[in-house]
Amino acid sequence: MSTSSLKNHSIVSFIILAICLVSCQPAAQKSDFKVAVVRYMHETCTFCPGGDTQTEDWRGLAGGEDLLNSGGYIGGFVKRARDYGDISLIGVRSPGGVFGGSSRSWNSEESFDHFMGMILEDINANMPLDGVYLALHGAMATRNIPRPEAEIAKRIREVVGPDVPIVATFDLHGNEDEEFLQWADGAFTTKRYPHYDAYLQGERAAHYMRNMMLGTYKPAKATRKPGIISATVAQWTGQSPSMDLMERARRWESRHPDVFVNVFFGFPWSDVPDVGTTIQVMTNGDQKLADSIADDVNEFAWRTRKEFVDRDYPMPDVAANRTVEAVRKGEVPVVLGNYSDRPGDATWILKALMSKNLENIIYSALRDEKVLDSLAKTNAQVGDSFDFEVGGFTGPQAGTPIRLKGTIKYFGPRWGYDNIAAVELPGNNLVIVVPAYEQIIYPSQLTFDTINADDYEIFVVNSRVHFRRGFDETGYAKTIMVVDAPGPWFGTTRLNALDYQNVDIQSLYPYNRK
Repeated sequence: MSTSSLKNHSIVSFIILAICLVSCQPAAQKSDFKVAVVRYMHETCTFCPGGDTQTEDWRGLAGGEDLLNSGGYIGGFVKRARDYGDISLIGVRSPGGVFGGSSRSWNSEESFDHFMGMILEDINANMPLDGVYLALHGAMATRNIPRPEAEIAKRIREVVGPDVPIVATFDLHGNEDEEFLQWADGAFTTKRYPHYDAYLQGERAAHYMRNMMLGTYKPAKATRKPGIISATVAQWTGQSPSMDLMERARRWESRHPDVFVNVFFGFPWSDVPDVGTTIQVMTNGDQKLADSIADDVNEFAWRTRKEFVDRDYPMPDVAANRTVEAVRKGEVPVVLGNYSDRPGDATWILKALMSKNLENIIYSALRDEKVLDSLAKTNAQVGDSFDFEVGGFTGPQAGTPIRLKGTIKYFGPRWGYDNIAAVELPGNNLVIVVPAYEQIIYPSQLTFDTINADDYEIFVVNSRVHFRRGFDETGYAKTIMVVDAPGPWFGTTRLNALDYQNVDIQSLYPYNRK
């Protein structure tokens, strides 16, 4: 063979080899998925006074990197998504929080339409998208929109089309039913209360979405409603059977690859049709397995319903007597979780403690925005005398106002408010007055300016479970009590006192007692 023929043969052989190599490779992976990140979260107490939450009551509008850097669920999602190296993220303009948090009443339909219009405008402007991640709560309640989170997913689905994955993260206090997963492809709910795992659920949502975008995960979904409603104070996952129910969900996830199980305990203070416990399961294309797991967890929830719901907490007078005994024995600090005070102005336990002439109390916090306004108008200063009736103004569930006579120890900005007041009373007692419901979680929150949490022996906090992060699980407090309040009204475990309009509470355990 001539030199020229050898050269031509080599060229042909190289071309054939190159074609073979290309044809034998797997299909090229898309190098850059574009995912929109949306936040729209509110835990709505429809029974709370104060009127509907309007557009202007929402604070902290964020988009772009501001939204992507917001932490929590979003922080976990963003970190995992960016670690993959093939996902670009778009922070959609999203509302922040509501002034007053979960002590605010219904969201207006106008506000919902306003924020959804803004969200959809941004999504439209960034089409085409490969995925949409939703940071939701699950317990939003909106006038004339029975299932707001499902409606959020539905409106976004109508824009992005049927094939774009929509995946969400939720708080375990969410109220959901099968409608959300009719519009969305996946959901990830916290399994711990307090919610230590919000960041983790964001990471899991990113992993799940990416597998969907790669085409390696095709969700089969199942939802169950066992028919149980419970007060949030009973939902602490540090006790059985709520702890066992979450562990059962984790066991199913451990036994089968690509299985994800959610347990929503529900938020009873939202008067919505899907209120109460919900089970969700997602598997990779195995509908039979999804249904089987959903049935199992649903049945376990039903079998343990009595132990889950039936809780007994001391009334204020009993709690005050137990506090006296704990102090006498040196079992301090004592922490009292004032669980039922959703508006933040109830005076029951404060009056009970003061009637025992107890000392070294720090009460954090008692809501009274009018008192704070009066102090601001008179340019109140540290050291000024304080003589006001405080709290007890939102209705019978709050009791009656309490007269506080003392000295202003602190007056100024704190905890995101323009002003709070710390009022020093005889006996080294301190009452902190705030303009909205405030939940104290850590003792460190009560060390500021000249105030030191360690100078007190008795702590009263407006919290049901979250306070256990800083006061219980750290070993800070030697005595912990969750305190009830008298009367058949909202905030207590006696949910049948509430005037539900959108759900028949008598159909739910414990009120059907079946």
